[in-house]
Amino acid sequence: MTSTILIVEDEPTLRIGTEQFLRQRGFAVVTATSSEEALKKCSEADVIILDIMLPGMSGIETLHQIRQTSDVPVLMLTALHDESTQIASFDELADDYMSKPFSLVILEKRIKALLRRQQSVKKTLWRHGLASVDFMAYQGFYDDNDAHLKPKEVQLLKLLVDNPNMVWSRQAIIDKLWRDDEVPFDRVIDVYIKNLRKKLHLDCIITVKGVGYRYEEA
Repeated sequence: MTSTILIVEDEPTLRIGTEQFLRQRGFAVVTATSSEEALKKCSEADVIILDIMLPGMSGIETLHQIRQTSDVPVLMLTALHDESTQIASFDELADDYMSKPFSLVILEKRIKALLRRQQSVKKTLWRHGLASVDFMAYQGFYDDNDAHLKPKEVQLLKLLVDNPNMVWSRQAIIDKLWRDDEVPFDRVIDVYIKNLRKKLHLDCIITVKGVGYRYEEA
């Protein structure tokens, strides 16, 4: 699957040169020349390359806005070499930082590293709106408040999330998540689903009448 890179850079020569290089390296590329345009396009990106010195809203302010709704990897670019600018970037949860001028080959290496890291995180962390679940830690949160998920609720959600749009009957869920010597009444699945919807305010677990449940990807 081709990864999409959003380049947010107002300087034409650098923007076009970087875009052409990344396209040649097999990436899909989207560009923006302002913070406002970047905020409209950030949902399309797997990695964002964000210049700090933009017209209007700065890159650091733009990053702050992005982080309100997304954990997409962001690599900051700047012609400034002072430590305070780097600190400000990382304080706003930048993932990486490069000073201009820079090597396009090194940029590609850093993009690939961010993509690998993001794929690793995606296997254990799941987000939907204000809900988030760490499947490895068996913790769930809604709007940063502990949702107090039970282990079986976490396991059930992971089963659904790992198999998007697949319809699971109650019995199929039981066969996957319970041992042979602890088989519950099949309607207990309805209780777990109800709890997940309530605790995490989920609208992505769909009831398939007469069959079971499925997870609908956004």
